[in-house]
Amino acid sequence: MKTQAVCINGPEDLELARLALRDPAPGDIVVEVSHSGISTGTEKLLWSGRMPPFPGMGYPLVPGYEAVGRVVETAPGSGLAPGETVFVPGANCYREARGLFGGSARHLITAPDRVARTGAADGAEGCLLALAATARHALAGLDTRMPDLIVGHGVLGRLLARLVLAAGAPAPTVWEIDPARRAGARGYPVIDPETDEKRDYRCIYDASGHGDGLDALIARLAKGGEIVLAGFYSQPLSFAFPPAFLREARIRVAAEWARDDLTAVRALVDSGALDLGGLITHRAAAADAPAAYRTAFEDPDCLKMVLDWETVS
Repeated sequence: MKTQAVCINGPEDLELARLALRDPAPGDIVVEVSHSGISTGTEKLLWSGRMPPFPGMGYPLVPGYEAVGRVVETAPGSGLAPGETVFVPGANCYREARGLFGGSARHLITAPDRVARTGAADGAEGCLLALAATARHALAGLDTRMPDLIVGHGVLGRLLARLVLAAGAPAPTVWEIDPARRAGARGYPVIDPETDEKRDYRCIYDASGHGDGLDALIARLAKGGEIVLAGFYSQPLSFAFPPAFLREARIRVAAEWARDDLTAVRALVDSGALDLGGLITHRAAAADAPAAYRTAFEDPDCLKMVLDWETVS
């Protein structure tokens, strides 16, 4: 079996290629993808060649961990039926390319316990479940605090703010340096950090992915305050010790989402408590993937790009 897939052959060398798939293992399912999202974090690092050493790295590779599609083949005991719509967080199913993370293809072969029914997050918006689960993972867990400041009003920052409100917590302040991205807030203020005089934030979540501003964030903390690194950072992080010492600052790294996070955000979407609307700003046919990836990474007006695979055989 072969499929059309986005293939990164090297830095800034991306094409739509026809790749051979491995044979399904016993119990595997086959999913026909309708939409896949483009991550401006990890995928941009893979595309640009700036991804730090990471298990599974190497070219050629198929990126993507935000795929939604229809189950077309299943096995007894999978709990899934042909025709069901599922979210697939990537798949390592290619003979001729690495699957990191492997979701940007027309057909995927994977174990059934890797996928999840999309519920109300059907169609293109289902691609946002991974980012919503990432945001939820940063907020949930042992001894975590809700943010009173979020840095960055991209898709992750917006989802963090929406989840805070869905939890019934006070609306956080959001910093955004790009005036165009200050629009689109739903129940929380988005401001230029230069206009903010507050110096006693208890918990700051950084969703910008820029690791060169830790000193500025530490200077805004209250004593005993916490900074949560919710993005993915390609460069080593550093900060001046004395200001952090004086504030007894805590720094926490939020790791990859887990299955419970995906289940939780899907329930929030199904109940109407979490709205995924207004986050996808650009769509493109999968056949136009090279241009779509460049737009996703280089156009500041692009919050989220989604590829449409329906016209690809």
